[in-house]
Parts: sequence; C-alpha cells; structure tokens
Amino acid sequence: MKKVFLLSFIAAFMVALFGFGGQAMAASSIVVAVDSPPRMMNPHGDDSDANLSVMANFFDGLMQRKGSDGILAPALAMRYEHPDLLTWKFYLRKGVKFHNGNPFTAEDVKFSFERLSDPKVSEFINTGKSIASIDIIDEYTVVIKTKTPIPWFANNLHQVYIMDKESTESRSVGAVQQVPIGTGAYKFVEWIKGSYVKMEANEGYWEGAPPIKKVELKPIKEPSTRFAALVSGQVDFTSGVPVELYEKVVKNPKLQVINRPARRSIFLALGSKPGSAWEDIRVRKAMYMAINEDEIIEKIMRGHAAPAAQIPDPPTIGYNASIKRLAYNPEEAKRLLKEAGYENGFDITLTGPNDRYVQDEKIAEAVVKYLAKVGIKARLDVKPKAVFFPEVFEGKLEFYLIGWFDGTFDMGRTYFKLIHTRDKEKGFGALNGAKFSNPDIDTLLEATASMVDQEKRKGVLQYINKLAMVGSIACIPLHYQQDIYAIQKDRGIKFQPRPDRWLVFKEISKQ
Repeated sequence: MKKVFLLSFIAAFMVALFGFGGQAMAASSIVVAVDSPPRMMNPHGDDSDANLSVMANFFDGLMQRKGSDGILAPALAMRYEHPDLLTWKFYLRKGVKFHNGNPFTAEDVKFSFERLSDPKVSEFINTGKSIASIDIIDEYTVVIKTKTPIPWFANNLHQVYIMDKESTESRSVGAVQQVPIGTGAYKFVEWIKGSYVKMEANEGYWEGAPPIKKVELKPIKEPSTRFAALVSGQVDFTSGVPVELYEKVVKNPKLQVINRPARRSIFLALGSKPGSAWEDIRVRKAMYMAINEDEIIEKIMRGHAAPAAQIPDPPTIGYNASIKRLAYNPEEAKRLLKEAGYENGFDITLTGPNDRYVQDEKIAEAVVKYLAKVGIKARLDVKPKAVFFPEVFEGKLEFYLIGWFDGTFDMGRTYFKLIHTRDKEKGFGALNGAKFSNPDIDTLLEATASMVDQEKRKGVLQYINKLAMVGSIACIPLHYQQDIYAIQKDRGIKFQPRPDRWLVFKEISKQ
C-alpha cells in the first residue's frame, strides 16, 4: 500500500513540477530534421537562410514576416514613421524582456544596428554602412537616418535581429557565437554543432507563450539519412525532401507531404567582359535558347519546379508578368552564333555549388551538355558552397549557377546586389560575381531609390526588369524551386510553410 501511495505521489509530483505528464510532454515537444545546419548563434554573423531561420526562434527584429504570405508586421517596433527619404522613426514595444531578464530598450536597438558594420561579427555590413546616425529620443523611441534613400529599409528589418547590449558586450565573441540571448519565442538550451539544437518555450514571450514547449532541431545533410530518420519515427517532420525520394515519401502511408512553390529562382549569371564572345547580345540569346529548361524540370527536378523568365518571383515588387521565357531552339541558337561570328563556338567555364540548391550539380552538368550541342565548349567547375560563394563575392567568375529570393520582397534591392555594376565603395553589385555591367540599368536603378511615389517606383522597376532580362539578357533564368516537407501523420502537427522557408516554431502547433 505504501509503495502504491509512493508511486502515485511521485507521478503527481512530476505533473505538478513539470506541468504535464508523458502524453502531454509528447504533445508539446517536436523533433525536426533540416538539410542545412546553423553555422553560429550570433544572429548577425551569418546571413544565410539556414542560420536566419534558427535565429528567428531566439531573436526578434523590429519587424517580422508572418505566416504563409510573409506579410510584414510589427515586432519589437509597434510602428514606424518615414517622414523623409532618409529618416525612419521607430516606436518600440514596452515590457519586453531578454531571456536573461534584462529589459529591452532603445539602447539595445542602437547597439545592434551599430554592430552590423563590424566585419568581425557581422555579415550585414552593407546594412550597417548604409546608416548615417542612430539617435535615441527616449527609452522606447529611436530614429535611424540612412546615408542615401533606401526604400526597402523597413522591409529588411525582420532579419536584422536585436541583441541585448549588456550581455553581448560583457561576453567574448566566441561566447556570443555559442549561446544566443534574445527576446524570441524560444530560449536556448543546448547546441552540439552538427548534431542538434535544443530550445524551450519562452513562457513570458510578448506575443504569448508558443504552443510547442520543447524543440529539437537535427541537421541531417544526407537526403537518404534524413528520409530514414523520418520513416523510423526519430523525427516528427523534415524540410528539404529531396526530389529523387519524393515518390517514396508520397507512397508511405505514415507520412504526409506538403508542397509549396518556392520564392527562390535558379539562374545562370553571365558577365559582360569587353571583348568576350558573350558580350554580344546574340551570343547571350543563343546560350539562353540552347538550354532545354522543360527537360531539366521533368528529368532532373522530377517535376518539382516551375520555369522562370526572370529573377524576381510574383510577390516581389518589380516582378513583370509580361516577360516570357525564350523558347528552347538549338537551331536558332546555332544561327545566332554564326551571325555573331562564333560558328565554331568558344570556350567558357560554368561554375556552381554542389551542395546548396536542389540538384545544383546535375543542373550544371545538363547546361554544359546543352551548350555543347550548339558548339559552345563549357568547362564544368562545381565545388562546395564554402568555396563557391567567396569566389562570387570576389567577382572572379565569368558564368555561374546561383539561386536567389529577396527577403525584402523588393526587386530594387535584388538588382542592386545582382545586376548593378560592381562598386565596392557604394556596396553595389556585391553578388554580381561575373561583373555584368550596363550603365543604363545602373542609372535607372539609382533613380528608383529616391522615388517617393511607390506606384511609380514599381513601374520603373518593372521596366528595368524587362530591360535586364529581355534587352540585355543580364542572366539566363532557369526555374523556381519547390519547397517540399514531410510530416508524420499521427503526430498531430499543424504546419504551414513560409515563403522564406524558415522554420519559426511559434507558428507551428501539435495536438
């Protein structure tokens, strides 16, 4: 009798102590497999989606993107004013606390934005350098002035996370990279690099405590291993379902598949080096028409992609629905090459990553084969993204495969990064790794920055888009990816994919 009473007492004590029993524990926890691991816990130190997605759970920005439409909404700033082209005034949320108990104030905003321009701790250098001044009006009001007009400034603030000034300054750079202290919906528990990240609900979160109380994020790079973890029940759901395993996932009665068109476009960046064959618009058009994108989608992407005619996707300001893909036509490609004086083709190197985008290496291999059929001798040079991207930033390539979607939903920002002539001093063309240059596009782009009338600006951006994609063939668009997720059917998970592919756990629930 005493034993039964003791066991009952222990069970009751556990429920009282933790607030739930075994069943409730299972319902309030989740294990998720992802294809890319976070690199660090410093929210400014890595601007990749893989890192920003994890940081979105520990930190908040002044703004946030919500739900399946990615609508810009208030976060640590309740509202803002934009009284002139250079000035942004933010009214901050009161009563918010960092995970260490420190109150959130304007001092933390000023500190965080000033930190962006330090290359030792930040990859948001351009954002940091664009700021002329940050003035604290009072504890909950701050004014940021930019050096030049930046129409998309507020649109980018969901991924500029606010850090606790006191704890960041008092810790070493290494400690900040290991343990995040934010205001986010989840508190950091443990990170074993390459194995898992554990987090727990912030019960005092300003938006209300998130429904899932414990989260374990498991980075599993190898697709078949990720699939095996899902099938065996080791994880509740996974992102990045590989297209080659899609049919297996669909046929498994235990699993539910969720698809959504991705915002990311995959394209071929092409330089315009004076004296090169591809400086000629006829050659650029021939290269475009030589590539059978429909076949790439059918055979390499297994149908999980949509053909693209431009870099921006439909929700992006500046997307132009009138731009159409050039049809696959190898005979016309040969004719154009002959007309341009390259009947016997020319040599060019196609560079690309082999571990960044869906089927990236196979797509690059296919492009090389298509170009060979019209006489262009392309040498394939694929490499890990850790090697590839520094080459893009250094501007040392001539032709490469890359992907893009704009987190600000603004084509102006996109083209300033990808298409504008490289200008290190001004921060233009940072991702224009093949050094494409068109002075007319540059002039028009720079003019849009000071346009107050947003409808007029949208129209000019659409015009620039057509000039770039049709008039200049600044790049060769391929397709928009598809985001694919798989979930254990019996786990009661309610999940809607976001357009940025981030996993923000406060938006996910589990019955």
